[in-house]
Amino acid sequence: MKEFIYSRNAVYETLRAGRRQVFKILLAEGAQEKGRLSQILKMAGERKIPVQRVQKAQLERLHPTHQGVVAEVSRYPYASIEEILRRAERQGEAPFVLLLDSLQDPQNFGSLLRTAEVSGVHGVILPLAHAVEVTPAVVNASSGASEHLLIARHNLAQAIQRLKEAGLWIIGLEHSPKAQPPEALQLDGALGLVVGSEGEGLRPLVRASCDFLLKLPMRGQIESLNAAVAGSIALYLAFLARQTAKEKGHADHPREPDHLGKTQPHP
Repeated sequence: MKEFIYSRNAVYETLRAGRRQVFKILLAEGAQEKGRLSQILKMAGERKIPVQRVQKAQLERLHPTHQGVVAEVSRYPYASIEEILRRAERQGEAPFVLLLDSLQDPQNFGSLLRTAEVSGVHGVILPLAHAVEVTPAVVNASSGASEHLLIARHNLAQAIQRLKEAGLWIIGLEHSPKAQPPEALQLDGALGLVVGSEGEGLRPLVRASCDFLLKLPMRGQIESLNAAVAGSIALYLAFLARQTAKEKGHADHPREPDHLGKTQPHP
Protein backbone atom coordinates (compact mmCIF):
# COMPACT_ATOMS: atom_id res chain seq x y z
CA MET A 1 0.00 0.00 0.00
CA LYS A 2 1.14 3.52 -0.82
CA GLU A 3 0.17 6.90 0.57
CA PHE A 4 1.02 10.54 0.01
CA ILE A 5 2.92 12.61 2.59
CA TYR A 6 2.40 16.35 2.10
CA SER A 7 3.98 19.61 3.34
CA ARG A 8 7.64 20.50 3.42
CA ASN A 9 8.58 19.52 6.98
CA ALA A 10 6.66 16.25 6.80
CA VAL A 11 8.34 15.23 3.52
CA TYR A 12 11.75 16.39 4.74
CA GLU A 13 11.56 14.42 8.01
CA THR A 14 10.25 11.34 6.20
CA LEU A 15 13.32 11.42 3.97
CA ARG A 16 15.66 12.18 6.85
CA ALA A 17 14.32 9.34 9.03
CA GLY A 18 14.72 6.84 6.20
CA ARG A 19 12.21 4.35 7.58
CA ARG A 20 9.85 4.33 4.61
CA GLN A 21 10.36 3.56 0.96
CA VAL A 22 9.96 6.76 -1.05
CA PHE A 23 8.78 6.05 -4.59
CA LYS A 24 8.80 9.58 -5.98
CA ILE A 25 8.63 13.27 -5.12
CA LEU A 26 6.01 15.51 -6.73
CA LEU A 27 7.11 19.14 -6.89
CA ALA A 28 4.89 22.06 -7.90
CA GLU A 29 5.96 23.78 -11.10
CA GLY A 30 7.41 27.21 -10.36
CA ALA A 31 8.13 26.46 -6.69
CA GLN A 32 11.23 28.26 -5.42
CA GLU A 33 13.76 25.52 -4.80
CA LYS A 34 15.33 26.88 -1.64
CA GLY A 35 15.22 26.15 2.08
CA ARG A 36 13.38 22.92 2.85
CA LEU A 37 12.61 22.27 -0.82
CA SER A 38 16.30 22.51 -1.65
CA GLN A 39 17.13 20.02 1.11
CA ILE A 40 14.38 17.65 -0.08
CA LEU A 41 15.69 17.74 -3.63
CA LYS A 42 19.26 17.19 -2.46
CA MET A 43 18.28 14.07 -0.49
CA ALA A 44 16.14 12.81 -3.37
CA GLY A 45 19.10 13.20 -5.72
CA GLU A 46 21.47 11.39 -3.39
CA ARG A 47 19.02 8.47 -3.10
CA LYS A 48 18.07 8.48 -6.78
CA ILE A 49 14.40 9.11 -5.96
CA PRO A 50 12.50 10.32 -9.05
CA VAL A 51 11.32 13.95 -8.90
CA GLN A 52 8.35 14.97 -11.05
CA ARG A 53 7.44 18.62 -11.56
CA VAL A 54 3.66 18.89 -11.83
CA GLN A 55 0.98 21.56 -11.86
CA LYS A 56 -0.25 22.79 -8.49
CA ALA A 57 -3.75 21.55 -9.32
CA GLN A 58 -2.43 17.98 -9.30
CA LEU A 59 -1.00 18.43 -5.81
CA GLU A 60 -4.18 20.11 -4.61
CA ARG A 61 -6.13 17.02 -5.60
CA LEU A 62 -3.92 15.08 -3.21
CA HIS A 63 -4.16 17.68 -0.42
CA PRO A 64 -4.94 21.42 -0.39
CA THR A 65 -2.11 22.32 2.01
CA HIS A 66 0.69 20.59 0.11
CA GLN A 67 3.14 23.55 0.34
CA GLY A 68 4.42 22.69 -3.12
CA VAL A 69 5.66 19.17 -2.43
CA VAL A 70 4.23 15.67 -1.96
CA ALA A 71 6.03 12.35 -1.50
CA GLU A 72 4.59 9.00 -2.56
CA VAL A 73 5.69 6.56 0.14
CA SER A 74 5.08 3.15 1.68
CA ARG A 75 2.78 2.78 4.70
CA TYR A 76 3.97 3.70 8.18
CA PRO A 77 6.26 1.02 9.70
CA TYR A 78 4.80 0.22 13.12
CA ALA A 79 7.21 -1.10 15.75
CA SER A 80 6.83 -3.53 18.66
CA ILE A 81 6.96 -2.96 22.41
CA GLU A 82 10.22 -4.90 22.53
CA GLU A 83 11.78 -2.56 19.95
CA ILE A 84 10.78 0.41 22.12
CA LEU A 85 12.39 -1.15 25.20
CA ARG A 86 15.54 -2.02 23.23
CA ARG A 87 15.85 1.60 22.05
CA ALA A 88 15.89 2.79 25.68
CA GLU A 89 18.47 0.13 26.54
CA ARG A 90 20.72 1.12 23.62
CA GLN A 91 20.57 4.74 24.75
CA GLY A 92 21.42 3.76 28.31
CA GLU A 93 18.26 5.36 29.69
CA ALA A 94 15.31 4.31 31.80
CA PRO A 95 12.41 3.65 29.42
CA PHE A 96 10.07 6.59 28.79
CA VAL A 97 6.90 5.54 26.95
CA LEU A 98 3.73 7.39 25.95
CA LEU A 99 0.49 5.37 25.83
CA LEU A 100 -2.60 6.83 24.16
CA ASP A 101 -5.96 5.44 25.21
CA SER A 102 -8.43 5.79 22.31
CA LEU A 103 -7.30 9.23 21.15
CA GLN A 104 -9.35 10.11 18.06
CA ASP A 105 -8.27 13.50 16.72
CA PRO A 106 -5.34 13.49 14.21
CA GLN A 107 -4.32 17.02 15.17
CA ASN A 108 -4.12 16.15 18.87
CA PHE A 109 -2.27 12.95 18.05
CA GLY A 110 0.22 14.79 15.86
CA SER A 111 0.79 17.46 18.51
CA LEU A 112 1.49 14.83 21.15
CA LEU A 113 3.89 12.99 18.85
CA ARG A 114 5.79 16.20 18.21
CA THR A 115 6.16 16.82 21.96
CA ALA A 116 7.01 13.17 22.61
CA GLU A 117 9.83 13.23 20.08
CA VAL A 118 11.48 16.39 21.40
CA SER A 119 11.10 15.29 25.05
CA GLY A 120 13.01 12.05 24.58
CA VAL A 121 10.20 9.49 24.58
CA HIS A 122 11.51 6.11 23.44
CA GLY A 123 8.21 5.02 21.93
CA VAL A 124 4.45 5.41 21.74
CA ILE A 125 1.80 2.71 22.14
CA LEU A 126 -1.68 2.86 20.60
CA PRO A 127 -4.67 0.55 21.11
CA LEU A 128 -5.48 -1.91 18.34
CA ALA A 129 -8.94 -0.42 17.73
CA HIS A 130 -11.01 2.74 18.25
CA ALA A 131 -8.00 5.04 17.98
CA VAL A 132 -6.34 7.26 15.40
CA GLU A 133 -3.52 5.71 13.36
CA VAL A 134 -0.44 7.26 11.76
CA THR A 135 -1.93 8.82 8.62
CA PRO A 136 -0.51 11.54 6.36
CA ALA A 137 -2.60 14.06 8.33
CA VAL A 138 -0.90 12.92 11.54
CA VAL A 139 2.55 13.09 9.95
CA ASN A 140 1.80 16.66 8.90
CA ALA A 141 0.38 17.63 12.30
CA SER A 142 3.49 16.23 13.99
CA SER A 143 5.72 18.17 11.58
CA GLY A 144 7.31 14.83 10.67
CA ALA A 145 8.09 13.80 14.27
CA SER A 146 6.13 10.58 13.74
CA GLU A 147 8.85 9.39 11.34
CA HIS A 148 11.51 9.42 14.07
CA LEU A 149 9.38 7.73 16.74
CA LEU A 150 8.81 4.04 17.35
CA ILE A 151 5.02 3.63 17.46
CA ALA A 152 3.42 0.29 18.37
CA ARG A 153 -0.18 -0.92 18.20
CA HIS A 154 -1.14 -3.34 20.95
CA ASN A 155 -3.87 -4.31 23.38
CA LEU A 156 -3.35 -1.51 25.90
CA ALA A 157 -3.99 -3.53 29.09
CA GLN A 158 -1.52 -6.19 27.92
CA ALA A 159 0.97 -3.52 26.91
CA ILE A 160 0.78 -1.95 30.38
CA GLN A 161 1.42 -5.34 31.97
CA ARG A 162 4.47 -5.89 29.73
CA LEU A 163 5.84 -2.46 30.63
CA LYS A 164 5.38 -3.20 34.33
CA GLU A 165 7.31 -6.44 33.86
CA ALA A 166 10.07 -4.39 32.26
CA GLY A 167 10.26 -2.16 35.35
CA LEU A 168 8.14 0.83 34.33
CA TRP A 169 5.76 2.71 36.59
CA ILE A 170 2.47 3.51 34.84
CA ILE A 171 0.98 6.94 35.46
CA GLY A 172 -2.40 7.92 34.04
CA LEU A 173 -3.15 11.55 33.30
CA GLU A 174 -6.58 12.45 34.68
CA HIS A 175 -8.23 15.39 36.42
CA SER A 176 -10.08 13.53 39.18
CA PRO A 177 -10.23 13.56 42.99
CA LYS A 178 -8.00 10.46 43.21
CA ALA A 179 -5.32 12.00 40.99
CA GLN A 180 -2.27 13.61 42.56
CA PRO A 181 -0.32 16.78 41.62
CA PRO A 182 3.11 16.55 39.95
CA GLU A 183 5.02 17.42 43.12
CA ALA A 184 3.61 14.32 44.85
CA LEU A 185 5.19 11.97 42.30
CA GLN A 186 8.68 11.21 41.08
CA LEU A 187 8.77 11.32 37.30
CA ASP A 188 12.48 10.75 36.73
CA GLY A 189 12.60 6.97 36.39
CA ALA A 190 11.25 4.23 34.16
CA LEU A 191 7.87 5.63 33.21
CA GLY A 192 4.81 4.98 31.08
CA LEU A 193 2.50 7.99 30.77
CA VAL A 194 -1.09 7.23 29.73
CA VAL A 195 -3.21 9.95 28.08
CA GLY A 196 -6.93 9.31 27.55
CA SER A 197 -9.31 10.26 24.77
CA GLU A 198 -10.59 13.78 24.20
CA GLY A 199 -14.07 13.20 25.57
CA GLU A 200 -14.05 10.12 27.78
CA GLY A 201 -10.56 10.21 29.28
CA LEU A 202 -9.12 6.92 30.50
CA ARG A 203 -11.20 3.78 30.08
CA PRO A 204 -11.95 1.97 33.39
CA LEU A 205 -9.68 -1.03 32.71
CA VAL A 206 -6.80 1.20 31.68
CA ARG A 207 -7.32 3.47 34.69
CA ALA A 208 -7.31 0.46 37.01
CA SER A 209 -4.03 -0.70 35.46
CA CYS A 210 -2.24 2.54 36.34
CA ASP A 211 -0.06 2.69 39.45
CA PHE A 212 -0.79 6.38 39.93
CA LEU A 213 -3.01 9.09 38.53
CA LEU A 214 -1.56 12.52 37.80
CA LYS A 215 -3.52 15.76 37.61
CA LEU A 216 -2.25 19.12 36.47
CA PRO A 217 -3.02 22.10 38.72
CA MET A 218 -5.24 24.69 37.03
CA ARG A 219 -6.80 28.07 37.69
CA GLY A 220 -9.47 29.95 35.80
CA GLN A 221 -12.93 29.18 34.52
CA ILE A 222 -12.23 26.46 31.94
CA GLU A 223 -12.89 23.00 33.36
CA SER A 224 -9.93 21.19 31.79
CA LEU A 225 -7.17 21.23 29.19
CA ASN A 226 -7.55 19.24 26.00
CA ALA A 227 -5.73 15.93 25.61
CA ALA A 228 -2.87 17.27 23.49
CA VAL A 229 -2.10 20.23 25.76
CA ALA A 230 -2.38 18.26 29.00
CA GLY A 231 -0.35 15.37 27.61
CA SER A 232 2.35 17.71 26.32
CA ILE A 233 2.66 19.43 29.71
CA ALA A 234 2.93 16.07 31.49
CA LEU A 235 5.57 14.87 29.02
CA TYR A 236 7.64 17.97 29.67
CA LEU A 237 7.31 17.61 33.43
CA ALA A 238 8.75 14.09 33.11
CA PHE A 239 11.42 15.30 30.68
CA LEU A 240 12.56 18.03 33.09
CA ALA A 241 12.59 15.59 36.03
CA ARG A 242 14.69 13.13 34.04
CA GLN A 243 17.09 15.86 32.92
CA THR A 244 17.52 17.13 36.46
CA ALA A 245 18.20 13.62 37.77
CA LYS A 246 20.71 13.03 34.98
CA GLU A 247 22.55 16.28 35.68
CA LYS A 248 22.75 15.39 39.38
CA GLY A 249 24.06 11.94 38.54
CA HIS A 250 21.15 10.12 40.10
CA ALA A 251 20.60 6.53 38.99
CA ASP A 252 17.47 5.75 37.02
CA HIS A 253 14.81 4.19 39.23
CA PRO A 254 13.42 0.80 38.20
CA ARG A 255 10.08 -0.38 39.45
CA GLU A 256 10.50 -1.47 43.08
CA PRO A 257 8.06 -1.62 46.00
CA ASP A 258 7.23 1.85 47.31
CA HIS A 259 9.83 3.51 45.05
CA LEU A 260 7.77 6.48 43.93
CA GLY A 261 8.02 7.21 47.55
CA LYS A 262 6.16 10.40 48.18
CA THR A 263 2.89 8.54 47.98
CA GLN A 264 1.44 5.06 47.53
CA PRO A 265 -0.28 3.84 44.35
CA HIS A 266 -3.90 4.86 44.10
CA PRO A 267 -6.44 2.22 45.19
